[in-house]
Amino acid sequence: MEWVKALHILSVIAWMAGMLYLPRLFVYHADAEKGSVQSETFKVMERRLYRGITTPAMIATWVFGLWLAFGFGIVDFSQGWMWLKAVMVILLSGIHGFYGRVLRDFANDRNTRPAKFFRGINEVPFVIAIVIVICVVVKPF
Repeated sequence: MEWVKALHILSVIAWMAGMLYLPRLFVYHADAEKGSVQSETFKVMERRLYRGITTPAMIATWVFGLWLAFGFGIVDFSQGWMWLKAVMVILLSGIHGFYGRVLRDFANDRNTRPAKFFRGINEVPFVIAIVIVICVVVKPF
């Protein structure tokens, strides 16, 4: 079980790194002129980060997390903190999917959102991570 827990934590770290860095790339990409060398470079960076690191890390996070919850039975679903954590992980997964859609928009030169929008949503994954960590460590309810 300790190995699965360690792999789960490492997967979460990699997933969060991608979830925090990708919108920063979107900020800079939104300011780049469509078709420019800079824009094309951002397309490659975003695709590699999303497909090569962030998505595999999300999948690994889910696999190891579900393995911990159901394979070892260490989760007590009668406690409220676990349900809040589950909702936050699902919300974070939805944001991950939204980032994928934004990535496709940029890849096809169809982004209509300004850099300011991406600056605004940049911190959302971290706020969700704060809630998750407090739930797991403090178990407030």
